[in-house]
Amino acid sequence: MSSKQILGDNPFAPKGEASEPPRDEQAPATDASASPTASPDPGEQGAGEHGAGEHGADAPAGARGRRAQTVPDAASFDDGDDNVFADEEEYWGGEAAVPPGDYGPPIPSVLPNARSVANEVRELERRVRARLTPAFPIENRRLLPLAWLWKRYRSFAMRDRSDVVDEFGRDPVAADRIEPLIDFLYRRYFRVDCQGAGRVPPGGPVILVANHSGTLPYDGAILMHAVRREIGRDVRPLVEDFVFHFPYLGTFINRIGGVRACQENARRLLDDDQVVAVFPEGIKGIGKTYRDRYKLQRFGRGGFIKLALRTGATVVPVSIVGAEEIHPMLGKVTWFSRSLKLPYIPITPTFPLLGPLGAIPLPSKWFIRFGQPMFLDDYGPSDAEDRILVNQLSEGVRSQLQSMIDDTLAQRESVIFG
Repeated sequence: MSSKQILGDNPFAPKGEASEPPRDEQAPATDASASPTASPDPGEQGAGEHGAGEHGADAPAGARGRRAQTVPDAASFDDGDDNVFADEEEYWGGEAAVPPGDYGPPIPSVLPNARSVANEVRELERRVRARLTPAFPIENRRLLPLAWLWKRYRSFAMRDRSDVVDEFGRDPVAADRIEPLIDFLYRRYFRVDCQGAGRVPPGGPVILVANHSGTLPYDGAILMHAVRREIGRDVRPLVEDFVFHFPYLGTFINRIGGVRACQENARRLLDDDQVVAVFPEGIKGIGKTYRDRYKLQRFGRGGFIKLALRTGATVVPVSIVGAEEIHPMLGKVTWFSRSLKLPYIPITPTFPLLGPLGAIPLPSKWFIRFGQPMFLDDYGPSDAEDRILVNQLSEGVRSQLQSMIDDTLAQRESVIFG
C-alpha cells in the first residue's frame, strides 16, 4: 500500500534526529547491499544504501535524501511481531459490510385503500359514541337513587335550552325566549324605522353589508330581528372575535344566531343558502369616537366580495343610523385593555361613571335602509383572485353605503325623536 509523498520533516521526531522512512520502503533483509523498494531521486545518488538508515550508520545523510518520500506527520511504530500495520496488504478503510443473516427478510409496504380507511374510521366513531352515549336513558334506570329529584333538576337546568343546536351554537329555544326582549328594543326602545327590506331576495345566499357602530354589537341583533320581522328570513351576523371574550356575552350571541367572524364560517353558511350579515369596518367601526360618527372606515381587503364571487351570493348594502348615539364614545383606554384581551375600554358619558348601569344604551331612534342589491352573475369564482376587481367592487359598495347614510342623516331632525 503506497503512502502519500509530501515534502518536509517529521514534526514528532526528536530534535537532531532524522525522520524514519516509511515501513514499506525498508528492505526485508539486513543485508546492506539489498536493492531498495523504491528508486531514489537523482539527488540521492551516493547518499547511502537503503538499509543503512536502519542500522544508524548513515542516518543523517540518508534521511536528508529521503525527505521527499516521508510523511511529515506520520508516527513511527516499533518493530515487533504485534505490529499489525507492517503488512502492506492490510485494508484500512471502507464501509463495514453487514454479514448475511443479521437482518430479517424485508417487510413489504402496502398502502391502505379507501375502503379500509373508511371502515377504521367508522369503527373509531362507533367506539367513541359508545363511550359518550349512556347505555340507556337516565329515566329508565330503576336503581338510581332519588330519580324524581334528578328528573326535576334536569328539567330545571334545560328549561331555556334545546337538546339540539346547530353547528354554530344557535339554540332555537334560547332564541325564542330572547325574542320578546329584542322585539321590545326594536319597537319600543329604539323605535326602528325600517325601509326597503323587500329588496332582500326571498331565497338563495345573500350577504348584507352594513355599517358598524354602537360600541357594543346591538346593530347585529336589531338587523336580525328586522329581516325576520319584515320578510321572514333568518340572518346570521358575523361578530368580531373580541366580543366572545366578554363574560356570557359570547355564549349569548351564539345562542341567538351570531357566528364568529371568519371566511370559513361565512362560506359554510352561504353554501347552505342562508343570509349572512357582515360589517366590513370590523373593530374600527364600533371603536370610532363620537366626532367620527357615521364616517365609514376602510373596508379591509374586500373579503365579502370574494365570498360573493365564490358562492354566487347577492350583495345588499344596509345603512343603520342611530346606533352611534346609544353609547357615544368620548375616548378609549388601550394600555390596560390588553391584559383583559379586549381591543379597548370605552369611555362614555355613563361608563365607567355609573358602573354596570353605564352599559344601558341611550334611547336613540334608529333608521334602517336597504339599498339596491348587487348581482355578480357576470363574474366567476376565479375572479375572486383579481385584487383590482375585488377592490373596485368593494369601494363601489362602500360609496353606495356612505351615500345612503348621508341621505338618512340629512332627513333626520332629532337624535331621540327622529
